[in-house]
Amino acid sequence: MGVDPEQDLRRLREQALTDIGRWSSRTPIRSAVYHLTRGRIDQRPRYNVTQLPTLPTPWQDTDSGRYFGWRCRQANLYGELAFVVEYIVCPYCGIGWADRPYTVEEFQRNGLAAAGLEALRAEHPTVAWYTGSGHMNDAKAFWAAVGDGVPGGYCPRDLCRHVARHGGLLPRWQWERLDQR
Repeated sequence: MGVDPEQDLRRLREQALTDIGRWSSRTPIRSAVYHLTRGRIDQRPRYNVTQLPTLPTPWQDTDSGRYFGWRCRQANLYGELAFVVEYIVCPYCGIGWADRPYTVEEFQRNGLAAAGLEALRAEHPTVAWYTGSGHMNDAKAFWAAVGDGVPGGYCPRDLCRHVARHGGLLPRWQWERLDQR
């Protein structure tokens, strides 16, 4: 552990915009096979948050494992998970969904979630942000605080038509076919 936990948390918040490791478990061919067969061929077990690799960076961006196309933004402190949120961005609608944020109890109320969500907004500056599920009663104040002044305000909203029923982003050719109907 660090000498000063307050200083370590401040440094981790500051690194949210700059020190991000990226990892993807899917290759373009696997992605194409998945979409062409509507998921029937690519039935590999999906990672859950505890099974994701820990990259040697304070912040990491990986496949979420929950649904195809969703990403997982995670903060690591002292080699352990400190904060995580799953998200997906529809490049066609300019809408993003952040879902299931979680901060380890000892690091709660230290701004990690706000820093992580701010970093996502900085990476996608033209996107309006929502949540894909309803807000739990004890999380409403959190979403109101982090959503203040944010387009979309992290209000609950259904996934757009470009994001498949299972949560993953449809390939362009598939949603163009939907437009022709």
